[in-house]
Amino acid sequence: MFKKILVANRGEIACRVMRTAKKMGIATVAVYSDADAGAPHVLMADESVRLGPPPAGESYLLADLILLAAKETGADCIHPGYGFLSERESFARACADAGIAFVGPPPKAIAAMGDKIESKKLAKAAGVNVVPGFLGEIADTEEAVKIATDIGYPVMMKASAGGGGKGMRLAYSEQDVREGFEATKREGLASFGDDRVFIEKFIESPRHIEIQVMGDQHGNIVYLGERECSIQRRHQKVVEEAPSPFVTPKMRKAMGEQAVALARAVGYFSAGTVELIVSGADTTGEGFYFLEMNTRLQVEHPVTEAVTGLDLVELMIRVAAGEPLGFTQDDVTLTGWAIENRVYAEDPYRGFLPSIGRLVRYAPPESSETPYVSRPQAGEAQEAYVRVDDGVREGGEVSMFYDPMIAKLITWAETREEAIDLQIAALDQFEIDGPGNNIDFLSALMQHPRFRSGAITTGFIAEEYPDGFHGAPASASVIRSLAAIAAFAATAEADRARRIDGQLGKRLRPPSEWSVTIGDLSHEVSIATDGIIVDGEDLDIALEYTPGDRTVHAELGDEDIAVRIARTRGGFTLTTRGASHKVRVLPAHVAPFAQHMITKIPPDLSKFLLCPMPGLLMRLDVGAGDKVEAGQPLAVVEAMKMENILRAEKAGTVKSVNAAPGDSLAVDAVILEME
Repeated sequence: MFKKILVANRGEIACRVMRTAKKMGIATVAVYSDADAGAPHVLMADESVRLGPPPAGESYLLADLILLAAKETGADCIHPGYGFLSERESFARACADAGIAFVGPPPKAIAAMGDKIESKKLAKAAGVNVVPGFLGEIADTEEAVKIATDIGYPVMMKASAGGGGKGMRLAYSEQDVREGFEATKREGLASFGDDRVFIEKFIESPRHIEIQVMGDQHGNIVYLGERECSIQRRHQKVVEEAPSPFVTPKMRKAMGEQAVALARAVGYFSAGTVELIVSGADTTGEGFYFLEMNTRLQVEHPVTEAVTGLDLVELMIRVAAGEPLGFTQDDVTLTGWAIENRVYAEDPYRGFLPSIGRLVRYAPPESSETPYVSRPQAGEAQEAYVRVDDGVREGGEVSMFYDPMIAKLITWAETREEAIDLQIAALDQFEIDGPGNNIDFLSALMQHPRFRSGAITTGFIAEEYPDGFHGAPASASVIRSLAAIAAFAATAEADRARRIDGQLGKRLRPPSEWSVTIGDLSHEVSIATDGIIVDGEDLDIALEYTPGDRTVHAELGDEDIAVRIARTRGGFTLTTRGASHKVRVLPAHVAPFAQHMITKIPPDLSKFLLCPMPGLLMRLDVGAGDKVEAGQPLAVVEAMKMENILRAEKAGTVKSVNAAPGDSLAVDAVILEME
């Protein structure tokens, strides 16, 4: 077995690999950029080596420096994680040439599957179902339009070397192809160093299903069930689960056998994932098509670990050391249900714009002490659990240079419904202050009736939130509970003020009658020693709160609920169950005078084109004096390697331009002004 492993990555995946390495008694080496000098993966490792400045192209993508770090520290193997160098044939080959084991597949398999055009040809030859499309190189936009028209709309344009949702555009018309083809080429070149694009038919009502395969260097290859990854936004996975609520045993077997056949055809070993697009309208169990093969560990691997009881990272390391798998396909069984939510630094209330900055507060829910649960012995029950995979810490930075993922929240339970409910409860306990985050949105997804039914497709988010996300709808019982919590918290704070130096006077006690306004509705709340009355009715609620707490813990009958609380000038912001509620709290005898308060009217910014996120102005399509129509592209801003087209909200004339291509812009920087 290896003595020392270098992890050629950062963030949560670097920490994830190191946890298993330490469990196996293998010493660890971290590499880092200047932006990550104090990051958790650096602090966790036994040794660390600086690579260079923050941009990945000057640090994590420098294969020569990583190999040098391995040699200088005496590392005898390298685990690439995912992203960065994980799927570069040249890096795997360079490791072999240097006499350092690469914890991943052989270079020839990476080469075969890394090119999406060639991989589809290989898949077809191996007997795997493939999506109709054009697999040759496309010279320019005009040829792309002709090919898309011949295939028939809608079509998907994809960067040949793409992945992670980058370099992909859906086109429903010729105009979409003309607008998106060159942008797809640029994203492919910027993210993967390859601007080739291919076009294929877009499957209607699609589900994204993937098969996890694992092989050793002795010819043994198995599949470890499927993962449902259909909940996506802009082709970036948001929620993953195992198994899929759609896949039948017959379908699982057919998918798995085709995935193994493809892996065997390219001489594959180590962990790999065969991604499939599945027609949600298909009832025969045969309507699935090959998308691509990812020759690495997947972000969503924890859900497979949860239902199989296998540590995939440990298997990868043992396979790289030449050990056989030690089990066969017949030994693989799926137990229970696992769900993973990706917690991102993005603002769902502002169109999911990327967010960066310091993590002023970071407190994830309590995680299981044994995140990689082994299969229980016969007759033993396995308790539901929460697992958090992260690579950040309180006080750290979410940088513009890397992926915006903060953490992965994984839950396992015996049933899908229980795993979903455990997600909701855990999300309520997640505390993040600083960058925007998508916790409310994830909770809303978990509560959505359509998601809970399992009737999902890759279009779920676009279909269910066509006007953007504005918070999960709250039931009347939740609103009444929030009114009680707000009044209880206000009473506790007033009582604390009375007891500290007699701030309310020696005899004056805090009010017991409160007027609580949530949205457009006001509630009359009475706080008594024997209970809480809301709008004249006793509420079955027990509360735990001390002034200064960030979370209120409540018991609503038989249900536990956690509510994040933040003080505001007129009350509180209460966040729970996927929504933040602005709550005004006034003593009942003061509330009638509130109507006389002056309301501050925000300034009209509609005539300005503001930069919605920190980023680089790539292109400006108009100049002063130009007339524009509603929906017309005005500028392109790149943030976290994704190009974002900014369009005119209404027709008008450009009065002045305040920025130029190449400028680095802050949030709300004025790009141009309309007359």
